[in-house]
Amino acid sequence: MSADAARIAAVALAEDGDTDVTTAVTVPPGLEARGIIEFRSGGVLAGAAYADAVAHACDCRIEWRGADGRTATAGELVGVLHGELARILRAERPMLNLLQRAAGIATATRAYVDAVAGTGCRVLHTRKTAPGLRGLDIAAVVAGGGSRHREDLSHELMVKDNHWQAVVRNGRSLAEALADARRRGVAALYVEVESPGQLEQACAAGATRILIDNQTPATLGGWAARARHLSPGVEIEATGGIALDNVRAYAEAGADYVSIGALTHSVRAADLAIEVRV
Repeated sequence: MSADAARIAAVALAEDGDTDVTTAVTVPPGLEARGIIEFRSGGVLAGAAYADAVAHACDCRIEWRGADGRTATAGELVGVLHGELARILRAERPMLNLLQRAAGIATATRAYVDAVAGTGCRVLHTRKTAPGLRGLDIAAVVAGGGSRHREDLSHELMVKDNHWQAVVRNGRSLAEALADARRRGVAALYVEVESPGQLEQACAAGATRILIDNQTPATLGGWAARARHLSPGVEIEATGGIALDNVRAYAEAGADYVSIGALTHSVRAADLAIEVRV
């Protein structure tokens, strides 16, 4: 069990208080039960490790019928929760909250991954995740077939519009800023650009990836070609305004990656339920 899953499980369970007073006065101790985990809406299963952590904290266990990343049909049984009835009732809602969010993210991600199939373009998450749930959200994107982007501010450099302003205000060059990052041991040097001039500066400074923000696929194609001419091997990421109806156009225009904040900030929860049987 990962430390992150255990942490999130503990927080989720703590939100329900120390005692389930209703269960305490209605359920006899020692009564065994099962909880049938049903994927009512169908979609991509995700969040199993986090559900397992909730189960473990409640002295229960889950018998899964498939791993994260598997597509389930509507109404399919995807797991069985075993334990005492009182403990199952304690685990039920926190477990479903995590599974529904994760499966919703994974299902949305799979739609984008399918939309760019055959192009070589990879789908990325962003840092627009629910506070405290970034590990869950990113794991769900990966379960849906997406790839990892930066998970925090510590390990990759990403120059965006506000950083551009700061560099100009301080009288430094972008090249100096990137050289400073290299001295700090940072290898991933990402620079977001909003104009051809910024694109040329980023390439000259040694950016390893160019993020082309809020441009049309046609503009991205032209800028990507220019960037690869100036800096062979540089990666191209499309960001801003990416949706299911245009993501393939960006991929075919030359994006190596597309980053989509909506995967996690506007997730539509999947419909899962636990049918308890005594």
